[in-house]
Amino acid sequence: MPATTTTPVIAPSSPTFTPDTVSVVIGGTSGIGRAVVDALSARPGRVIAAGLTTGLDVADPSAVAAFFESIGPVDHVVFTAGSQAPGGPVASLDLDAAKAAFDIKFWGAIAVARAAAGRLRPGGSLTLTSGFLARRAVPGAFVKTAMNAALEASAKVLARELAPLRVNVVSPGLTDTEAYASMAPEARDAMLAKAASTLPAGRAGRAQDLAAGYLFVIDNPFVTGSVIDIEGGALIQ
Repeated sequence: MPATTTTPVIAPSSPTFTPDTVSVVIGGTSGIGRAVVDALSARPGRVIAAGLTTGLDVADPSAVAAFFESIGPVDHVVFTAGSQAPGGPVASLDLDAAKAAFDIKFWGAIAVARAAAGRLRPGGSLTLTSGFLARRAVPGAFVKTAMNAALEASAKVLARELAPLRVNVVSPGLTDTEAYASMAPEARDAMLAKAASTLPAGRAGRAQDLAAGYLFVIDNPFVTGSVIDIEGGALIQ
């Protein structure tokens, strides 16, 4: 029997987190953002979670600018803040509600990018959040599709403009978080069960699954302008 050889596993390069490292997670008080905060909190350094529950309205650019002014230099910024996007056909779309959703998730992300750009230290990163509907055509999901697609396209431009600072996007699929807390328990369970039976991954996502994606783009110095899909195979269904 021929001898077997073992290929050594080479760990990917990652930046050093020190007690002076400052990470900011906008939308970090619940759901995916909270999981990112928990993951970063296991590392050296300071982690700041911000959002509506801490008094930060990302739809207000002046509030975003003042928030970053109060922090000083930062190393990593993650934006996971979401919005309630109206659904339904474009012909009957509530344009005011659609604009309000954009003000939070899209323009809020851009306001954060603008405010953080001049405060990110060398080697820093900015990671935004889109969603798998950016590249999947689903009738009735116009606002989510447009908003997430706009974020993904904008991040590529930002990656060029802010280089060598790195800008990436994590694109989640259906993830079991507090975002669905307003649903009736039976409806929520049915939604998650359907995902388990139809997604190639065999289950819905968990916040910790997504947090691993944010850590990947933070840690890998050769990733920028990328969209990281973590959606259980929804895009290949």
